[in-house]
Amino acid sequence: MKQTIQGLMLAGTLVLGGSALAQQAGKENKKGTAELRGFVVPTDEKALLERLHYTNQLEIKLGQLAQQNSNNPDVKAFGKQMVDEHTAADGKLMTMAQGLGLKLSDMPKPMNDVEKKVMAADKAIMEELQALKGEPFDSCYISGQVGDHDATLGKLMAGRQALTGNAQLTSLMDEMTQHVSQHRQQAYSVLGKLGQTMGVGGAGTGMQKGTESGTGGHGGHMGTGTGSGTGGHMGTGTGSGTTGSGTGGHMGTGTSGTTGTGQSGTGMQPKK
Repeated sequence: MKQTIQGLMLAGTLVLGGSALAQQAGKENKKGTAELRGFVVPTDEKALLERLHYTNQLEIKLGQLAQQNSNNPDVKAFGKQMVDEHTAADGKLMTMAQGLGLKLSDMPKPMNDVEKKVMAADKAIMEELQALKGEPFDSCYISGQVGDHDATLGKLMAGRQALTGNAQLTSLMDEMTQHVSQHRQQAYSVLGKLGQTMGVGGAGTGMQKGTESGTGGHGGHMGTGTGSGTGGHMGTGTGSGTTGSGTGGHMGTGTSGTTGTGQSGTGMQPKK
């Protein structure tokens, strides 16, 4: 029970911390950067490729951790898919970078204080997930994956708009956008299955507006709802629960959480 509560607290951190950083980032649009709906990316090709490389490497490490720390076959399979597909995507990206004569860093230099905080949060979340096993790990990892892929989609959209002069790069970003969108939906589906077996209410009916906030990291993570707590933003618990009325423009229905009323977009539900 202690581990489960710890896992849910981390999931809440993913939701609230990532969203706060995303809101700050939406206010910035300095020289050398491009912004689309709050997502800020560098306009330099090398700098943008380094951030996509960083994202691929992070997803590979998280996917490997999922195969080690989860006992759930759906979570383990999803983790393996992330390893395989992000490895393939990163291989294409690195080949293109070499063709352009670019040597990419594994850890990009933060372009602003917000991105610096996001990268620090990535490291902290990785360390927290390494300490979790079983169901607490599953809820935190999969809820984070929904938001992570929302953020990556935002970066790809902003980069696609900013860098139109390189047909090879835009083609790569288009391909990555298609795959990342599929990953996001798969994570959402796995989160719904966890709701049926663990009481984690995360399978909402609509995509949260991750494209309206975020930069380079965990912009707008989806929460995981449980019998007592964190969960799908504006949501309705099944059974005899009342309809939630959150604010943040997010839509979701808890699949197996306890009944209650959603609170101000955070999805917290009072325990009956």
